[in-house]
Amino acid sequence: MTPTVVFDLDGTLVDTAPDLIDTLNLVFRREGLAEIPYDEALTLIGGGVKTLIERALVRKGLTCTDAGLASLYQDYLGCYAEHIADRSRPYPGVHQALDALAARHCRLAVCTNKLEALALRLLDALGLRRHFAAVSGPDTFGMPKPNPEVLRRTILAAQGDPATAIMVGDSETDVATARAAGIPVIAVDFGYATTPATDLGADRLISHFAALPDVIDELFPALASQNRHAD
Repeated sequence: MTPTVVFDLDGTLVDTAPDLIDTLNLVFRREGLAEIPYDEALTLIGGGVKTLIERALVRKGLTCTDAGLASLYQDYLGCYAEHIADRSRPYPGVHQALDALAARHCRLAVCTNKLEALALRLLDALGLRRHFAAVSGPDTFGMPKPNPEVLRRTILAAQGDPATAIMVGDSETDVATARAAGIPVIAVDFGYATTPATDLGADRLISHFAALPDVIDELFPALASQNRHAD
């Protein structure tokens, strides 16, 4: 049995909030709008860039036409692409955990609501792309999380089997996606979810990536046994 481990990106593998928020405030300054304080903007992340902009406008009590939102969205994407890894960094232990899972012959993939090209650009900039057999965004298959089909297709794109797959994420969206796909889910407690991690309803909860390989062994005992025999 070779499990496929599918990761969310923002708030799970990488702390992207600094660049996401910096870009949001840059775009707002261009529009003559006041910046949103970091801690306040942090609660707006999740669901992709367009959702972030919409939530930020609502927070300011502003409305925007569809055309205006589309313009802000395109401006944001252009700025963000140029500054995607200025301050974004993998969470502690990410590289080591991914190497450990690869040594156990796990297939690894990313399923994010960040556009695929931006996800790949970020993973390249941080030296993470080599770990993943597949990377999908909402545009890859024409659907975002929490649609479970995007998770299933990501697993298949990594040449994995949904029957032996697991999701790792930080949010209600990740847990809902995994549940709808019938796949176990591990939540991290250091991401951007507004709901306490203990209340997300995940199968397991971790506070550091160092714990991830052992938790996956708990969920896939046959893999743990296989690894012990290999040793």
